[in-house]
Amino acid sequence: MPRVNHTVRKAVFPAAGLGTRFLPATKAQPKEMLPLVDKPIIQYGVEEAVGAGIDNIILVTGRGKNAIEDHFDVSVELETFLEARGKTEQLEEIRKISTLINFAYVRQGEPLGLGHAVLVTEALVGNEPFAVILADDVIDADPPAMKQMIDVFNRVHGPVLLVERVPKDEISNYGVIKPDTTVDLGPGVYQVADLVEKPPRHEAPSDLAIIGRYILTPDIFPALAATKSDRTGEIQLTNGIRELLKTRPIYACEVKGVRHDTGNKLGFLKAVVYFALRRPDLADKFSAYLRSLGVSR
Repeated sequence: MPRVNHTVRKAVFPAAGLGTRFLPATKAQPKEMLPLVDKPIIQYGVEEAVGAGIDNIILVTGRGKNAIEDHFDVSVELETFLEARGKTEQLEEIRKISTLINFAYVRQGEPLGLGHAVLVTEALVGNEPFAVILADDVIDADPPAMKQMIDVFNRVHGPVLLVERVPKDEISNYGVIKPDTTVDLGPGVYQVADLVEKPPRHEAPSDLAIIGRYILTPDIFPALAATKSDRTGEIQLTNGIRELLKTRPIYACEVKGVRHDTGNKLGFLKAVVYFALRRPDLADKFSAYLRSLGVSR
């Protein structure tokens, strides 16, 4: 994938959740490792980061997440096996996985919310802007969604949230921005006047929902430290960003691409079908199979 010059070098991947929506499949396997065709969910996000020119991944993990670390590590035994049997294409594929990018890992300990997951990365992030990528949101876009955001960040020099217009009957599932209509930043780019976590439909300030991508600046850490836990005992990232909004402008970028929410079963199944139909080696036969079930492509 092409590299680009930019100011965002690190991406945080929160991956400490328990994946209860996919039990029993996630009892002994991280949700992030569920495959979309033949590639785990989290790899799509890592490849997006690489395509945006990011150099370093910080994975926030918890108990039972060793499979993620193993997936991105070198597997000498498997490589030796494939090489001995002349399986060159598969060998190149798994070698590519382990050389994609530099990885660091930090344990969250307890799943105390997305804001807390970001907060525990402070020492590894340091004093520089960084991305946050929620692997559940798999986005097919060209250029990659994170590259779109970095381009906006380099223009506005402030935190950028990725947003998507969602139907009103779904808006209460998201953090939602209120755009500042007095500021014109061009099509699809907004200055944020306010944001609210999971508002009731009739109270939502817009239909622009925050989806799983953020570019944040290091002053988010004291803002998160000052953010109170919600009624569930979690620190919400949206509330921390709202705290930060008191001290600096924050912006939003409307995604150009196709997003799949693989964090729920229906969204996961839709993503499997979508990516299977985009594979040259599978599309025709899979499409024929769907037609045989009375489903048109």
